[in-house]
Parts: sequence; structure tokens; C-alpha cells
Amino acid sequence: MIALASDHTALELKAEIKKLLDEMGLEYKDFGTCTAESCDYPIFGVRAAKAVASGECDRGIVICGTGVGISLAANKVPGIRCVVCSEPYSAQLSRRHNDSNMLAFGARVVGPELAKMIARVWLEAEFEGGRHQRRVDMLAALDRREDLE
Repeated sequence: MIALASDHTALELKAEIKKLLDEMGLEYKDFGTCTAESCDYPIFGVRAAKAVASGECDRGIVICGTGVGISLAANKVPGIRCVVCSEPYSAQLSRRHNDSNMLAFGARVVGPELAKMIARVWLEAEFEGGRHQRRVDMLAALDRREDLE
């Protein structure tokens, strides 16, 4: 299950991502917003992030104007590794090397076709583990407020 969330600026792009998820046969849960009324992206980014961190959802996709604000909010939830991507290569490597569990992009930065390409690549990529696992474990230690050295 994929957690989805957006602010008011990204409703149309979120609808396009829902179509992509339907095409890919992936279930999703929309954590809002559902109206064009101005709203605060941290509320919706954190809702989706909590669903991913708790295991209710496997991964999440969050969208705001630039992708930056909503990713910052999501990354405040322990266990979340949310990456902002404006192109597919970083999205793919964020999964393969960093085991990113949330993807963010900006509705004012990427168009619908590019956003769907980024999301598809990210959704299809798998974590490679191996030498990358040590670094992901370090990120988890930071979530627990542990020192790395």
C-alpha cells in the first residue's frame, strides 16, 4: 500500500499519480488534502509519513509546490527516508542505495509525465542492501538520537 499526500497546489498532480498507481496495480491510501482550499503541507506530509513508519503503508509519495517543504515534514518522523526528486536517476538510486521509503516532488517543478516517470522508476527499484545496509543502519541510529562516532 502506498501512502499519498499533497497540499492544495498539487491536487491535479496527485490525481495523475493515482492513475499511475492504478495502472501499476498498486493500492494506495490518500491522506489528503482533498480540496483546493489553501492548507498547510506539514499536516498531510506527516500523516502519510506516520502511515509508512508504522507499517500501515509500505512506501509513500508526497507532493507540494516544490516537494521540499512536504519532504522536510515527512523526514521529521523517525524511520522516514524521504527524498525529493526532479528526475528519475536520483529516484532510482535513492531506492537502491538509501532504501528511501518516501518520494517527494513539486507540482510547480515537474510536469505530470515526468512525475509519473520518476514515481514509476522509484516504485520499481529495490534496495540493494550489501554495503548500503551499513549506511541505512546509521540513518536509523540517528533517528534514535545515537552518535555515529
